[in-house]
Amino acid sequence: MLYYLFTYLRDTFHLAGAGVFNYITFRAAMAIILSLVISMLFGKRLIAFLQRKQIGETVRDLGLAGETAKKGTPTMGGLIIIAAILIPTLLFARVLNVYIVLMLVSTVWLGLVGFLDDYIKVFKKNKEGLAGRFKIMGQVGLGIIVGLTMYYNNHVVISRPITSGKPVVYNAAEKLEEGGSTRKDDQGRVQTYAYVRTATTTIPFVKTHEFRYEKIAELFGEKYVAVTTPIIYILFVIFIIVAVSNGANITDGVDGLATGVSAIIGICLGVFAYVSGNYVFAGYLNIMDIPNLGELSIFIGAFVGACVGFLWYNAYPAQVFMGDTGSLALGGIIASLAIIVRKELLIPIICGIFLVENISVMLQVWYFKKTKKKYGEGRRIFLMAPLHHHYQKKGYHEAKIVTRFWIIGILLAIMSIVTLKLQ
Repeated sequence: MLYYLFTYLRDTFHLAGAGVFNYITFRAAMAIILSLVISMLFGKRLIAFLQRKQIGETVRDLGLAGETAKKGTPTMGGLIIIAAILIPTLLFARVLNVYIVLMLVSTVWLGLVGFLDDYIKVFKKNKEGLAGRFKIMGQVGLGIIVGLTMYYNNHVVISRPITSGKPVVYNAAEKLEEGGSTRKDDQGRVQTYAYVRTATTTIPFVKTHEFRYEKIAELFGEKYVAVTTPIIYILFVIFIIVAVSNGANITDGVDGLATGVSAIIGICLGVFAYVSGNYVFAGYLNIMDIPNLGELSIFIGAFVGACVGFLWYNAYPAQVFMGDTGSLALGGIIASLAIIVRKELLIPIICGIFLVENISVMLQVWYFKKTKKKYGEGRRIFLMAPLHHHYQKKGYHEAKIVTRFWIIGILLAIMSIVTLKLQ
């Protein structure tokens, strides 16, 4: 909102200094600072409020070291993260930007699903919380919203060069939209670009680095491509959002783990958003040029700032837990960001920690059921799942586990960023 206010003041009253709000870097920096301030100041007050209301975590007896000390620790701290994301974004971003709108919806949508789950656990004294099917319905609902917007919205486009009077398109499924630009390419030649709406993503480590979902649709017959492509794309988006949000939820099992990993992933996705939204960097790196994507840097700045600010209270020993209010929201935000910046095929690397945590649970359940059926007694691959509990059972202090997972997360983020040049 401040962007529109200062733009008006600049254009109408020629206010000195108002033009600084045109710079994405300035607004992103302000979003980071404000989100840190909100999460740290608001966080302290919310923790005190939760303690007064005795809104504490109920801890199951899992036989883990230090778990009894966590009993009664305030939960639903995800409200701190959500507030620290929404307020700076609404103040400093161009809120009419389609990507900003989509991220605001994603944050509130899964934040609300998580809040309902926490509310039932805390206030209704039901340890099971919101029924699993309703959580899945919420995740699927967000997947449908994101998928439909990314596929059909006229403002969700990529930039294609025009040669011989025609834009470079790959097939009839790519739709031309109004708008475009004329600028110099990386060799100083004047080049005209058109905006194209297409279901395309990026393949890491491949020279021809674009992948079109129409290729999958063609397997069902070329005459059905127009019908099957949006279905395939939306189903894929749903799968990503369900998988990543559940991965973040499972990872939130020890102090500071999900928060720190999410901040690392956010920084990585912020780099992708900034370079893909800047045609100079996009041209130099030979990556997909996505108009208006740079605005997403403000949201990501607020996201990272919120995670770091919350980590102040969530690091070992935690003064507050984010609950499902925070973990589901973090997972939904990360999944939606990856889809918007068209890096969803990089998710196994970027979100490698979430993936491993998810897989450890699935393997444990599968192996237990298989051995129980075969031997009459269930056996386990890990001492306990998810994976971070396995290391707790082995005697590692949770602070050491979290630090090492962070280090792995940083290495995965670096590996993901390196893919910008490794083509």
